[in-house]
Amino acid sequence: MKRFPATGLLILLWALAVVPAGVAQQDLPEGNRKITNRVTPQYPDLARTMHLEGSVKAEAVVDSNGRVKAVEMKGGHPLLVRAAQDAIQKWRWAPAPHETREPIEVKFDLK
Repeated sequence: MKRFPATGLLILLWALAVVPAGVAQQDLPEGNRKITNRVTPQYPDLARTMHLEGSVKAEAVVDSNGRVKAVEMKGGHPLLVRAAQDAIQKWRWAPAPHETREPIEVKFDLK
């Protein structure tokens, strides 16, 4: 078994403590940008027939111009997810200096 000299181990520990965990990955800041255009999702016919209500959680990657680049669905009933995703793709946010990740919850209510 190979042993590290004490100075080598200290340098390794220092590097692990100083270098942020997500350096290899470009982390986008989580934002709370203002939504300038929110499109209401169309209630799926089957979900309406089943009297299905609920929430869909998602995260949108929004470019600096406020347009949605990608939507990652985080949870919700499968019958509601597609409708929420289609609507979120059409949302617009206020411009910002950089891309952000925007947490979203879309509620489906028959009332």
